[in-house]
Amino acid sequence: MAGEQQREPTAGLRRVLGPFDAIAVVIGAIIGVGIFFTPSRVAALVGSGSWVLVTWALGGLIAVLGALTFADLGRLYPRTGGQYELLRDAFGAVTGFVYVVCNATAIQAGAVAIIALVCAYNVALAATGAGPGTLVSAGMAAGLIVGLMAINIVGVRQGSTVQNVTVVAKLLTLLVVVAAALMFGGTDVSASVADVGTTVAPPETPAAIVAAVGAGLVPVLFSFGGWQQALWIGGELQRPRRDVPLAILVGVGVVVSVYLATNWAYLHLLGQSRVAASQAVAADAVAVAWGEGARRVLAGAVALSAFGVLNVQLLTGPRLVYAMALDGRFFRPFARLHARFSTPVPAIVMLGGIALALLFLAGERGIDRLLTGVVLIDGLFFALTGAALLVLRGRAPADAAGAPGRPYPGYPVTAALFVLAELGVVCGAFADPTVRGAAHVGLAWIVVAVISYYAWFRGRVREP
Repeated sequence: MAGEQQREPTAGLRRVLGPFDAIAVVIGAIIGVGIFFTPSRVAALVGSGSWVLVTWALGGLIAVLGALTFADLGRLYPRTGGQYELLRDAFGAVTGFVYVVCNATAIQAGAVAIIALVCAYNVALAATGAGPGTLVSAGMAAGLIVGLMAINIVGVRQGSTVQNVTVVAKLLTLLVVVAAALMFGGTDVSASVADVGTTVAPPETPAAIVAAVGAGLVPVLFSFGGWQQALWIGGELQRPRRDVPLAILVGVGVVVSVYLATNWAYLHLLGQSRVAASQAVAADAVAVAWGEGARRVLAGAVALSAFGVLNVQLLTGPRLVYAMALDGRFFRPFARLHARFSTPVPAIVMLGGIALALLFLAGERGIDRLLTGVVLIDGLFFALTGAALLVLRGRAPADAAGAPGRPYPGYPVTAALFVLAELGVVCGAFADPTVRGAAHVGLAWIVVAVISYYAWFRGRVREP
């Protein structure tokens, strides 16, 4: 075990990224397109403006618990593909393998395909006021994927620059929504019913409140996911032992603050029931302040945000595949770096290629079903990663990669609470009949990954 942990898959990678780059990865991975749409789902589930804000605050608290947990793991494993290594060392090679395979073949590849479609649709909407046809949308999405693959093949510095620019732009967009709420009169956010009816009654009893908030936490926590991607790029950070934890803590802190302010702005401008009934809550909110012309501007902002999160998937995800291949537990060609650019080209091509295949073969509906199922399983791996900190911190220093310094304040309570919260979300998702079938798809994907590991990769390991 200790021998495996001493292997650092960074040879040939260029340490060119600084702390701002790492923070941009975290913020960009978390803030995708969800914050422009998910609040409607949360408002419909919770049924009360005040409890909507409480639900987002609880989600933010859980995200902070996760940030403390993952930041500590970033100090233990400040290397490329760190999440694969820590799952491998804590729970065995098959666990790390299953996570990376599910992530590369469905979670991220599916996300790349869907987000590219969202980006293409909103580019057309911003430019012409109407969405493109199906074939045009797919063609535009494919072009976006290929273009970003090329940028990230040329160099991690180039991909990171795209990330930095888009992160600043999306934060400014959300702050504009907040500014609109501050400048213009609106609705009392504590109201349960505004000027549009809602089919969800506000919770009145303690049991009803707990059930409503618990249901709302499922989409909230999925909107907060993404900080783990800082664990994937440690080999290209100049000071990874410092910058990985810093990026996770600062990035999550910024996102929690922005999400709470944005949801307050939605409720203030629209009221709870109009937020719940909205199909595009951000567009409806800015239209209240600045008229219908603001919708097209907002569509451009959504497209830019989608472009940023699309880029971060192709920037970080291939590093997990590369690390696992370098460890000898995946096909050897995926452990290769480009001789000139020092980027994991085969892994980038693999992720982008699977996304393109899903885009044209499965279609949006098929991708959505696969992604919903496997993203639910991703919550299980969040819990396992949190539990890995408890396992690794409990071992002798030599078995925990030298475990530098004391854990962050609150350990082990923070890690245990995070694990319980993530398990609760997974159980809640399985209890929801609208996503239960998709969750079974995720379980089937895990079974296929386990069978693949024992068929081809069991017992393989990188030579010292």
